[in-house]
Amino acid sequence: MEAHEEYSWRGRRVRWSRRGAGPPVVFCHGTPWSSALWEPFADALSSRYTVHLWDMPGYGRSSKDDGHDVSLAVQGELLADLLRFWGGPPPHLVTHDIGGAVALRAHLLHGAPVTSLALVDVVAQAPWGSPFFRLVGEHPSVFEALPADLHEALLRAYVSGAATGELTADQLRMLVGPWLGPDGQRAFYRQIAAADEAHTDEIEPRYGELDVPVLVAWGTSDTWIPVDRAHRLASMIPGARLELIEGAGHLVQLDAPVALTAALQRWLDSLTR
Repeated sequence: MEAHEEYSWRGRRVRWSRRGAGPPVVFCHGTPWSSALWEPFADALSSRYTVHLWDMPGYGRSSKDDGHDVSLAVQGELLADLLRFWGGPPPHLVTHDIGGAVALRAHLLHGAPVTSLALVDVVAQAPWGSPFFRLVGEHPSVFEALPADLHEALLRAYVSGAATGELTADQLRMLVGPWLGPDGQRAFYRQIAAADEAHTDEIEPRYGELDVPVLVAWGTSDTWIPVDRAHRLASMIPGARLELIEGAGHLVQLDAPVALTAALQRWLDSLTR
């Protein structure tokens, strides 16, 4: 699905798309991913829902301008404004990885109205960020200057570690494509260097305030954000439903697409009957 619409926000260009009819559902991707990871799920739900896909600035097809802040703080504020721009009833948000933190910040700090939250293997609690994140944060200019072939090899190895199975050539192309070329390479390391636990520390004490239905879904074999975080997160949110997806890693969308689609369909249908 091409992200063919554009929303301008503080000098950034946000690419987005919409299809289907029915209650609105907004998919929020994580890092180092893009909205392409959610496309098959948006397609599956578009027969009953109006689905929105969008790429955060610094990711996917959105602008990757040097000097733009791509932190969770900025992305959360942007999402709140983007939801107002789209209008309509409060949407269901389906989120992954840092997309969870972005959605939680948009709702808790910027007053974005939502009908429900689905938090799939999300960044929401400290500690997060791998040793690789810390290394890039200490030496971003070194990584940005890597020869293109070394950067691509590192990138392929990095994203492959998020899945439990072997990724296909097409899947790898989809995941690494936005980060290739000079602009993509700089953007890849820039968004890692912008990672800051302070942005989840700010909202973590407020999870008990959430008063909308929340689904916490997690791959039991996630090595990037282990499944114990799912139990802890669900326990912090009043009435949260916990659903574990056996054998799936952090890239649960690729490891267990049928199980995740079924879980999301059950969740949304239970709220819209």
